[in-house]
Amino acid sequence: MTKKQRILEQLKNNFLFAVVRGETTEDAINISEAVYAGGIKNIEVTFTTPQADDVIKNLSKKYGQSDMVVGAGTVMDAITARIAIISGAEFIVSPHFDKEISRICNRYAIPYLPGCATVTEINDAMETGVEVVKVFPGGILGPAFIKNVHGPIPYAEMMPSGGVSLDNMNQWIDNKAWAVGIGSALTKGMSADDYSIVTKNAQAFVDKYNSLKKGE
Repeated sequence: MTKKQRILEQLKNNFLFAVVRGETTEDAINISEAVYAGGIKNIEVTFTTPQADDVIKNLSKKYGQSDMVVGAGTVMDAITARIAIISGAEFIVSPHFDKEISRICNRYAIPYLPGCATVTEINDAMETGVEVVKVFPGGILGPAFIKNVHGPIPYAEMMPSGGVSLDNMNQWIDNKAWAVGIGSALTKGMSADDYSIVTKNAQAFVDKYNSLKKGE
């Protein structure tokens, strides 16, 4: 199994991605650790976070021997992608598709999940070696988007980001989502420096996912 295949398999098995947007470096680290404590193991540190590369370095070093998989989100260009990878990111996510980002990721055997909203974008991404695309914005496209794309492209793997909630996660799973990305719902209700609510929110998503897997 190649490095890229190993990472993709672990990401898929974990299924839930925490999209972390911290107001500060420390905030992002605390949010990441809180969601991990709640059971979400795929941590996507967005580059809207100040010194996001330092957050990735910190988490990669501290949790390198654990089952946490640290990646970078909101990666807008190839330079940022390389910085993230050098910092320890094991996957790269962007809100759009960029050929140069795809090339850099392939060079380092790192999965690239670009944001796509049309069949044309998905096809263009797959032609460069992308194996999983991000359905974005998921809240606008909706769960049926995956089913509709699977009509002409049944082998396209898709992960929604944005618009995923406890109430509609079952719809994404029923429509064969490869994984799901969860953002602001994880920090809902958080106040001051109390990150315990983040852990509780994460646990709620983990519990819901496990329940759906069992068919409950």
